[in-house]
Amino acid sequence: MFDKLKSIFIIEDETGKKTNKTEQEKAADSKAKTSREKTSPNPKVKATVSTGKVSSKFMDVLLKAMEANNLDGFDYLEFKHSLKSLEKMPMDEQTRFQSAYAMAQTMGASPDHLVKTANHYIRVLLQEEEKFGQALSNQKTRQIGDKEQKIKQMEALIKEKNSRIEELKADIQKHTKEMEKMKTEISNATVKVESTKNDFHASFNHLVDQIKKDIENMKNYLK
Repeated sequence: MFDKLKSIFIIEDETGKKTNKTEQEKAADSKAKTSREKTSPNPKVKATVSTGKVSSKFMDVLLKAMEANNLDGFDYLEFKHSLKSLEKMPMDEQTRFQSAYAMAQTMGASPDHLVKTANHYIRVLLQEEEKFGQALSNQKTRQIGDKEQKIKQMEALIKEKNSRIEELKADIQKHTKEMEKMKTEISNATVKVESTKNDFHASFNHLVDQIKKDIENMKNYLK
């Protein structure tokens, strides 16, 4: 049954590649893509998001949900299969629908019944959409929400550390000025000490030289 569902909802395009998009859906995708391209992207977001494409994985999930909720008797799915079997016949869409309905009438189907059962499958798909939305929300919380919270924490931490860096820079600048001031004071003090030392030795040598000279004279003159 599942393979049968796939065969009636997935068709071959001109290149032979399987797809299930109508021309209207392709036009809608093209319009959505154009609209997205005109929208200015968030400069902080580098990753690009695709406009969306039909996924075989999701098609299998949805078709299996329809299969699990298949109604008894001749319903929309059997009618869809009849339409599919007439696709390669040389007839327009209206004739194809009318021909498929002619076969459906032999199985006791009516237009109201076909529409009612088609809406049943739409409700089945809507339930799958709801389950997907919940799963996506949980995944978003795990993969995005938690990381966004961590980003906020890191931003606060970076702000705090930047503030500390500015404080350290101010302290470094202050200590540098104090150090340069002390270097100048040391230099001045060194000059003063050396000058004092030199003055002392000059005075010392002057007196010692006079005394030595007097001693020499006394030895020479006082005999």
